[in-house]
Amino acid sequence: MRDLTLSPVEIVKRVKKIQAEIRQMVLAHIAEQDTESLSTIAAETAGDTIYAVDRVSEEGLLTLFEREFGQDTSIILIGEGLSDFGEVIPAGVAREEAAYRVIVDPIDGTRGLMYDKRSAWILTGVAENKGEGTSVEDIFVAVQTEIPTTKQYRSDVLWAIEGDGWGAEGVNVLNGEVVPITLKPTKAESIEHGFAMISRFFPGGKAILAEVEEALVERLIGPVVPGKARLFEDQYICSGGQFYELMVGHDRFNADLRPLLDKRLEKEGKALGICCHPYDVCTVLIAKEMGIVVEKPNGKPIDAPLDTTSPVAWVGYGNTQLKEAIAPVLKEVLDEQGLSVED
Repeated sequence: MRDLTLSPVEIVKRVKKIQAEIRQMVLAHIAEQDTESLSTIAAETAGDTIYAVDRVSEEGLLTLFEREFGQDTSIILIGEGLSDFGEVIPAGVAREEAAYRVIVDPIDGTRGLMYDKRSAWILTGVAENKGEGTSVEDIFVAVQTEIPTTKQYRSDVLWAIEGDGWGAEGVNVLNGEVVPITLKPTKAESIEHGFAMISRFFPGGKAILAEVEEALVERLIGPVVPGKARLFEDQYICSGGQFYELMVGHDRFNADLRPLLDKRLEKEGKALGICCHPYDVCTVLIAKEMGIVVEKPNGKPIDAPLDTTSPVAWVGYGNTQLKEAIAPVLKEVLDEQGLSVED
């Protein structure tokens, strides 16, 4: 019999504790290493390249979740560096009897962090175990904790419970002091004079994505005005970080459309590189609880299975007014480019 007696508030508390320990563990390791050591390739998996700094967070993952969840409930822990089907905690529990499925990204934003350029994030989503069909849409608790660069003192921690809102706090990583913080998504109804972009961090399809962005922007705010810049972009190589930028109101629109390029690139004899995966978007619930619209390019919910390999395309609008203004135009542009938005 599944034990679902843990309250969502208790789950948040336990996940925050785990993430805080991972953050401090990674920060301590970074302080002792140089960039070359941190950026050494440790492994290649079906989902991503694993760098040396990733191993630091992965190594303690099972132990931490066993300690926090293995005594009074049961989970299937899913994430990079674990078995392909996830690890059952505690050992011996039948997979179908586990109470929860927990998907994690111990370091989302490795590439920016290992070069000390930008914060990374620890991401965790918790769903009731509904078998292999459990999806991102089933996540009812989400928590994400910032791993700051060495020149930062504050780590932001965000969480949400489905239907019960969200919370946020800042943690001084030097002395542990916790302070409440306020996040305010944008109220703008246009992308003009704001940050709005389409993700194109890596080689492979960047030209197509740039064409989509240029066409979209021109239809939304008009052609380029000589000597003026009326729109800005920020290629944050981190899905959790991109959600954060929407949540704090820095960004008005962002879209990761890489999976849509697959068929077109194949016709051109080219390969699609890495895509976003379910563990990258497992904290989307926080954004949704704040009123931010994050969905698939076709307007449907992000219902990707909780695994480490499924490609995920998503579009994030800072508010519903921005969605109403952008979504129909985006669909037109994608249709013209031959990029299917159907499942």
